[in-house]
Amino acid sequence: MKFVTFGEIMLRLQPEGYKRISQADRFDLFFGGSEANVAVSLANFGEHAAFLTKLPDNLVGERCLKDLMYNGVDTSSIIFGGPRMGIYYTEKGASQRASTCIYDRAGSSITTLKKKEINIKNLFSGATWFHTSGITPALGKDVADVTLMLMQKAKEKGLTVSCDLNYRKKLWSKEEANRVMTACMPYVDVLIANEEDVSDVFGLQADNSNIAGGKLSEQGYIDLGRKVLERFPTLKYIAFTLRESFSASRNGWSGLLVSRENTTRSKRYELDIIDRVGGGDSFSAGLIYALAKGMSDADAINFGIAASALKQSIEGDFNRVTVAEVNKLAQGDGSGRIQR
Repeated sequence: MKFVTFGEIMLRLQPEGYKRISQADRFDLFFGGSEANVAVSLANFGEHAAFLTKLPDNLVGERCLKDLMYNGVDTSSIIFGGPRMGIYYTEKGASQRASTCIYDRAGSSITTLKKKEINIKNLFSGATWFHTSGITPALGKDVADVTLMLMQKAKEKGLTVSCDLNYRKKLWSKEEANRVMTACMPYVDVLIANEEDVSDVFGLQADNSNIAGGKLSEQGYIDLGRKVLERFPTLKYIAFTLRESFSASRNGWSGLLVSRENTTRSKRYELDIIDRVGGGDSFSAGLIYALAKGMSDADAINFGIAASALKQSIEGDFNRVTVAEVNKLAQGDGSGRIQR
């Protein structure tokens, strides 16, 4: 089974351990980006995962390419050119101190991507699923046009299309996000989001929830899912991640999958977080994998949330776990006992 993802991958620089940027005299290096993270997860699940992006034709781009290839991602559709790779700096939070991300991505190579550079036939050959996120069209008009075109072509070829709404206020306004993402929605089968994304982009809200206070209303999210499905009649599923933020180090974590027939809540995990970056992407990958394999709604949401729970114990953006490890947790073994 072949999965295709499209988006930007960036260079991530992070102080050692839990140091603040103001303390740092050296940085750890990772690569990551929403759709690249999904591709790596799917490759680690043993699937054919192809990633489309544009990288600078320099040593940094080559290093990134090697990292993707090492993780089993099909890089044959990646385009080279443009001036630079985007960078982001992370400062991991702990206890009551929140994590911080600082972006330096203006004018990155992907913003120069044009439709004519993409070989659609090769990209979608043998593919069954296409995934992207709301971050990608926020990078500029040309990238937004490419995103919409790829969604349209994927649907024409019979692929299932998923999108992680992933609103980023530092990239675009709520009004622009609403306009662009509303145009994309007729081509989306599976939408992945949280309450904030849906509120910011579509102006729809869950009742009786307070994210900052760690309060979640399951019924409020169910009602919100129904509102989204009603607004977009071609949508088959909306999946929510439900994060209860007690502190930067400890979160409640679960998921909700809403279809036109069913609503399914996952198991709930209490996480001692090592690295939350990429947690939502690993959920997306787990859910995509499970739905593509024909799992029931209950099994699919539990597989996705278990994959994501494991990711948040791993440094870096990429989720380096197998299907067997996810199934073990999803089926109830979360003891953390040593494996011999």
